[in-house]
Amino acid sequence: MKTKRLTSAQAIIQFLMHQHVERDGKRRLFFAGCLGIFGHGCIAGIGQALQQFPEFRYYNTKNEQGSVHIATAFAKMNNRLRAFACVSSIGPGATNMVTGAALATINRIPVLLLPGDIFARRNVGPVLQQLEHPSSQDISVNDCFRPVSKYWDRINRADQLMNSLPEIMRVLTSQAETGAVTLALPQDVQTEVFDYPVELFEERLWHIPRPAPEIALLKRAAEWIRASKQPIIVAGGGVLYSEAHGALARFAELTGIPVAETQAGKGALRYDHAQSLGAIGTTGTPGANITAREADLVIGIGTRYSDFTTASNTAFQNPKVRFINLNVAEFDAFKRSALPLVADARAALEALSKALYGWQVSIAHRKRGQKFNRSWDAEVERIHNLDTGLPVSQGEVIGAVNDFSRPRDVVLCAAGSLPGDLHKLWRTRDPKGYHMEYGYSCMGYEVAGGLGVKLAAPDREVYVMVGDGSWLMMCSELVTAVQEGIKLTVVLLNNHGYQSIGGLSRSIGSGDFGTRYRFRRARTGHLDGAPVPVDYAANARSLGAHAITAQNISELKTALANARQQTRTTVIVIETDPEKRVPGYESWWDVPIAGTSTLAAVKKARKEYERARTKERHYL
Repeated sequence: MKTKRLTSAQAIIQFLMHQHVERDGKRRLFFAGCLGIFGHGCIAGIGQALQQFPEFRYYNTKNEQGSVHIATAFAKMNNRLRAFACVSSIGPGATNMVTGAALATINRIPVLLLPGDIFARRNVGPVLQQLEHPSSQDISVNDCFRPVSKYWDRINRADQLMNSLPEIMRVLTSQAETGAVTLALPQDVQTEVFDYPVELFEERLWHIPRPAPEIALLKRAAEWIRASKQPIIVAGGGVLYSEAHGALARFAELTGIPVAETQAGKGALRYDHAQSLGAIGTTGTPGANITAREADLVIGIGTRYSDFTTASNTAFQNPKVRFINLNVAEFDAFKRSALPLVADARAALEALSKALYGWQVSIAHRKRGQKFNRSWDAEVERIHNLDTGLPVSQGEVIGAVNDFSRPRDVVLCAAGSLPGDLHKLWRTRDPKGYHMEYGYSCMGYEVAGGLGVKLAAPDREVYVMVGDGSWLMMCSELVTAVQEGIKLTVVLLNNHGYQSIGGLSRSIGSGDFGTRYRFRRARTGHLDGAPVPVDYAANARSLGAHAITAQNISELKTALANARQQTRTTVIVIETDPEKRVPGYESWWDVPIAGTSTLAAVKKARKEYERARTKERHYL
């Protein structure tokens, strides 16, 4: 048997370099490289291996959580057909990645995590940054990754890699089971030498299948659809990952069934497609939510039915409503007691189109959906151009960026009040033009995520929209963008605090307690004094970016034109008024309110909450 004498770290990198995937006959190299920060738990192992094999590119990030966010955004933009590895030291470097791991797994996005770990041989323990546990010597902080990983392993011997490496690829390339994969690497084992069979490093091709729906269930689904009077399609992220947007558009045109989109599914149809109802749920449009409320059949495609999509299970109120779920993951296909079509979204839509050939919804149902589409576009136009004075509204800023951007440009966001407004107001013109991380809605994802998108699609302009709260949590990957010569346009909306939660706080009767960046007043003891002055443009310049401050929409448009001409990252800062909010439309979200309080506003909110909760349903 021919062998290669390598350290286990060198073996890992050599293996990753030779993994390919293919779908629909198109072959891709799966890994784009490694992101991370070196420390004493990895620099002599994975770090040395990356130096030895420079063709597996290493990116020096500024926060380990940022590494995972970059990797997640990159994989999401690539429809889960490419990925990054992320490396860290032991201890805090490793646990910094736990948030990113949860985000990747919740969003079903492939990311490989390689955290350094404690010594396998134990004789020098406890080492620096080691967690000691009195009941076991086989626990480290890396055990924190277990509940947020789709696959977890600790390599205590160099030869264990021969079993583990194929397993990590099985999970990473599974469209149904993918997420964060964690390979904990004790720092001594990383440097140990082993004679690995050369076959381990041969090129491997992982086929991404398009499983078709089971024939009997497909026939039954067609019968249900033909029997329905008011069906609706809920398009989730699976439509985009499967590249099924074309099949969905054709299916909607042939049948006349209106389509509503989740956050992950936004872009499944162009905003001006006649059957498009736009966003659904808590952050949905009137047409989508009214149609959902009355629907007798819900066809969920690639959605996991989060509480924002279902408005906390109040969205579908027809007493006879039934569900058909098209999903590659059995776990999601069976939700809501649905008829489960466990299949690739594109394959299932194509099969359903054939099974339903010649059938259409009633003319009235088709026309009603089209009317909702037109009326919502008029409402978007109104909000985009409110001209509310200064400070400007968030809706006006979204409108200016949307109008300025080109169809293939990408807007990206994750947290705060922006996701809800973007879900409603952004006019999508390209399936990959809207990138929202809303499975975990992680503050701090935005700048790192923008970098990941740009790495995946260097030919597209990327507009990162971020509030000041998220910016302050993690803007450090701006330095990585500058370091790598990667251009982003960041639109930073300064509304002086956590205004999404501020609005929620007011809705539950608590005012905006603790949600604004204000000085503490001695008289009240609360943070209700003058606003804390933060110069975000100066902050951005200090990190190496080009920075512009815009006072109004006209200056914002000029700044956007300036940014387009730049070759480096630009940060545009504009103040927005948190009181000028985009309203909710025909929807609700379950946020429990205190059962007793001395505040009259809380008591009133509790009564309204109890009334609203009566609409929540179990779908059995």
